[in-house]
Amino acid sequence: MINWEGINEFVSVVESESFTAAAQRLNVSVAHVSRRVNQLEKRLGAKLLYRTTRKLTLTDTGRVYYRQVCQIKHALQAAEQEVMTLEGNPAGRLRITAPVYYGEQFVAPLVNNFLLRYPGLQLDMVLTNSTVDLVQEGFDLAIRLGSLGSSSLMCRKLARRTQFLCAAPDYLARYGTPRHINDLSTHRCLAGTVDHWRFIENKQPRRFRLPSGWHCNSGLALKDAAIKGLGIVQLPDYYVTEALNKGLLVSLLEEYRVPDDGVWVVYPNNKHLSPRVRLLVDYLVECL
Repeated sequence: MINWEGINEFVSVVESESFTAAAQRLNVSVAHVSRRVNQLEKRLGAKLLYRTTRKLTLTDTGRVYYRQVCQIKHALQAAEQEVMTLEGNPAGRLRITAPVYYGEQFVAPLVNNFLLRYPGLQLDMVLTNSTVDLVQEGFDLAIRLGSLGSSSLMCRKLARRTQFLCAAPDYLARYGTPRHINDLSTHRCLAGTVDHWRFIENKQPRRFRLPSGWHCNSGLALKDAAIKGLGIVQLPDYYVTEALNKGLLVSLLEEYRVPDDGVWVVYPNNKHLSPRVRLLVDYLVECL
């Protein structure tokens, strides 16, 4: 018979990074958590945690034990969710990450609709333009844009993404319209988070390195600058389609545009994908 005493407390301490936070999470006293973890260490005959007044870290043994316990915990949760899903009532927490703008405009509304369909689910969504480690940070899935690098993650394509090079009519009237990639070297180029723009020339990929001058890590700010005539910008369709349709921006160098890339949902390569994650992935594929 497996003795589970102290395991929940130990896992909560590791994930909360403190005994106090773990106690609050479990709605028990700090003394209770400390006592249970001490009893667990005695029962195992091994030190699991290094504790100081400022820091709490896992020992090498604790790290191995935590990893194994989490696998068992996730398997039990998956079994419970499988039963609930079979009964039509998926429950549990979904932990999702997505790029900020795309997440706000497209992912979050769909996930909110999904939660209305399955009210037993809880959500933890983190919108960030940084690429997070899903396994290390405990995410169920992520939305990724563009080309995917080599990875052990599973992926499914949600949508296509088109890159547009564009500028405002006023800017083009003042500075002229570029006819070739090389012409961009004489123009004001508005840079985002990368230092180059991608094109296709003679069926071969080409990168145009952007001159320093104006850059911002916000696609909305880049679009606004372009509409106000500050320069030329390269942005995905979901930023600029409306402005292009209204004539606020003009598409440029279309014959050099790179082929469409993808919007992807990626998730850890688990043998038994939890039912709630599987349901959400299928829902996103269907909607997007």
